[in-house]
Amino acid sequence: MIQIDSKFPQAGTTIFTVMSELAERLQALNLSQGFPDFAPPKALLDAFHQVSDFAHQYPAGHGILALRQLISEQYQQQHQIHFDPVNEVTITAGATIAIYSAIQALIHPQDEVIVFDPAYDSYAPAIHLAGGKTVHIALQAPDFQVDWNQVHAAITSRTRMIIVNTPHNPTGSIWCKEDWLNLIQLIENKNIIVLSDEVYEHLVFDGQRHYSVMDFPELQDRALAIGSFGKSFHVTGWRTGYCVAKAALMRELRQVYQFANFCGVQPCQIALAQFMQQSPEHLKTLANFYQQKRDFFLEGIQHSRFSAQPSQGTYFQLLDYSAIRDDLNDVEMCQWLAEQHRIVSIPISVFYQQPPQHLPYLRFCFAKKTETLQQALDILSNC
Repeated sequence: MIQIDSKFPQAGTTIFTVMSELAERLQALNLSQGFPDFAPPKALLDAFHQVSDFAHQYPAGHGILALRQLISEQYQQQHQIHFDPVNEVTITAGATIAIYSAIQALIHPQDEVIVFDPAYDSYAPAIHLAGGKTVHIALQAPDFQVDWNQVHAAITSRTRMIIVNTPHNPTGSIWCKEDWLNLIQLIENKNIIVLSDEVYEHLVFDGQRHYSVMDFPELQDRALAIGSFGKSFHVTGWRTGYCVAKAALMRELRQVYQFANFCGVQPCQIALAQFMQQSPEHLKTLANFYQQKRDFFLEGIQHSRFSAQPSQGTYFQLLDYSAIRDDLNDVEMCQWLAEQHRIVSIPISVFYQQPPQHLPYLRFCFAKKTETLQQALDILSNC
């Protein structure tokens, strides 16, 4: 028998797969995994269907130039920074592979990477596979903001990268300008890279502003920003994302990405480029579109025993269930809701290395049709 020496024996099945399988098995309403249950814009689908018969082969490994140029223009308009679309913008097969490639390219054995918990579950595995060490800093409920004294204490001579996620999945919190200024002060004289996961960059609510890592000149030469067309255009299944960074960092990412995935899907890129050119208003209206869904969900929750602080961004809302079952942890509460009430959410303790003792929060996705949200509210109001 062959003996396998696993490189990553501690890796289990992702919580998103576990909860979606639970929803399917119980025929429960699934508000766990983050994807819309409504159609993408018709003009985008039309553009996809009209892709030339000759555009179904490999595209350029870094992405089609038209789409890279549009991302460059977007950063110029929104953040007043120019990225060369040839050397500083890369289209990737989803945001996760961009994050993975950046970590594999830039983290060496024994390097330390600061991660804020609860953290998207792809960060730590990528760091471990690169031979690096994760240094976890727990965000504290109910506002899930960064304690900068903890960050200062966590930085060592081995710290090579800090991963930022704003708007933040799973909590919906956002970084304000002061957060970025605190980060700048802590790392200005240190050899630390900032990997900024900004896949929900266009989903910020209540008139607040999304601050990108690229808004700050002090960080631009040491940062990579990751985005997602799937989140912004309701096409998560197209698995199309992007990375922007100055040429020196982008060169390192591309060296890994070319062997990890080689290229993205050409028809999707062509359709996205055409739609972005024809419908520039889409991104401008996206925050209001999702805020209406968030507000509808929150208004309905008022008729339940759940409580909530409004999500500042993303299309996720945390609900506090402590008034309903304070005898259950969040994983047990998810199971109870699924089995007893046929609705599935995500526990957030699974995104911590060491979760706080009392964490009565569940994450619900509100990127759903109104009738789906109303069905969820009817269930939750009877819990």
